[in-house]
Amino acid sequence: MMPFPFFLAFKYLKPKRSVLSVVTILSVLGVLLGVAILVIVLSVMTGFDGMWREKILSFKPHLTVFDRYGQHVENEEALCRKVEAVPGVTGVAPVVATRALVRHGDRTAAPIVIGIDPDRAHEVTRVREHIVAGVFSLEDDRMAVGADLAAQLGLGPGNEVLLYSPRSVMAQDEFHLPEEGVVAAIFDMGMRDYDAGFVLTSLCLARELVGLDRGGAHALYVMTEDPFAFEETAKKLRQALGHGYLVSTWVEEDRVLFEALKTEKTMMFILLVFITVVAVFCVTNTLIVITVQKTSEIGLLKALGFSSWRITAAFVCLGWIQCIVGILSGIGTALLVLFNLKRIVNFLANLDIEVFPKQIYGLDEIPWDTSPGEILQVALFVMAFCTLSSILPAWRAARMDPVEALRHE
Repeated sequence: MMPFPFFLAFKYLKPKRSVLSVVTILSVLGVLLGVAILVIVLSVMTGFDGMWREKILSFKPHLTVFDRYGQHVENEEALCRKVEAVPGVTGVAPVVATRALVRHGDRTAAPIVIGIDPDRAHEVTRVREHIVAGVFSLEDDRMAVGADLAAQLGLGPGNEVLLYSPRSVMAQDEFHLPEEGVVAAIFDMGMRDYDAGFVLTSLCLARELVGLDRGGAHALYVMTEDPFAFEETAKKLRQALGHGYLVSTWVEEDRVLFEALKTEKTMMFILLVFITVVAVFCVTNTLIVITVQKTSEIGLLKALGFSSWRITAAFVCLGWIQCIVGILSGIGTALLVLFNLKRIVNFLANLDIEVFPKQIYGLDEIPWDTSPGEILQVALFVMAFCTLSSILPAWRAARMDPVEALRHE
C-alpha cells in the first residue's frame, strides 16, 4: 500500500480537468533545462581535460631529463642505457630542440625543430600513428611536418625545405648556411599547437642547426609504462641519475594549462549552478500555487486528524517527484545532445555557423566525456536544493488552521 504522503502528492499532480497541471510541467521543464545545461557543460569541460592529456601524451614524453646546470647532456648513449635500466621505463632517446626558420619557396615559418635519434624515435613518440601523408622516417635529412605547418608552407611528401639556424641571428659576426631537409611525412595530431608549430627530424640534422659538432643532446625523452603513475618512476630515475640531472614530468611541463582548465571548470560550475537554482525555485512556486488551490482540502485533512508532519511530508514528496522527473529528463536530454554533438556541429557548419574553429580552440573537434561521479553530484545537488525549496510551502500548508482553511469552502 502506498504511504499517505506519496498518495497525496500524486493526487495533487493531477488536477481535475487535465492530466497534468501547466505550472507543474513548466517547473519540471525548468529543472530539466538546468540539469541538462549543467551536465553538458561539465561533460565538455571534462572532455577538454581528457583530450588535452591524450594529445599531449601522444606527442610529448612522459618524463624529460635535463642537465641540472643548463649544460648539454654529454655521453648520451651511456646515459640512455642507465635510464633504460630503471624499472618502469619503456623507452628513452636523446633529443635536440631548437626554434628555426623553415623556408619553402617564398614561404617561411618558425616552428620548433626536434631532432630525435632515428633508431630510438619509435620508443618516445606516437607521431607515426598520426601520419596522414608519406612514410614516417627521420633518417639523414628526412623530417615529419605538422599538417597545419605543411598547409602554411605548401608542403607535401618529397618536398625540400631550407632550415636556417638560430646561430645566424645570435652571432652577428658569423653566418651559417641553411641546412637542407626533405619532407618524408605529414602528421595530424588534431591539435593546433603541434600541427602548426613542430617539425621532427634526425638528431644529426638538429645538431648541425645548433652547432653540437661533438655530439651531445639538450635532453633525454623518457617513456614509462603508465603515464598517470609517473611520480614513482620519476623518483627512481632521480635516484639513479644523481644530483647532476633534473627530471621533469609531463604534468609539470603543462601545469599552467591543466590549472587553467581546472579553474575554468570550477567557475563554469558555479555560474551554471545559479541557473539550476532558479529552475528549482520554479518548483517552490508550483507548490505555493497548489497550497493556495488546495486550502480547503488541507483544512479538511487537518480537521480529520492528519498530523502536520504528514501534510509537510506530502508537499515535500510532491517537490521531490517534480525534481526527480526533471533530473532524469535533464540527464537524458544532456546525453542525447552529447551523443549527437558532432552531428549538431556539422549541421551548424552547413549553415555557415562555425562553433568550434581549430585556430581558436586548438582542437579539431568538441571533446566530451561523461563522468558518473559528476552526474551523481549534479543530481544530489539539485535534490538538496529541491528539498530546501519544498520546505517553505510544505511548512505553510502544515501550519494552516483548519477552521480558517475550511472557511474558504
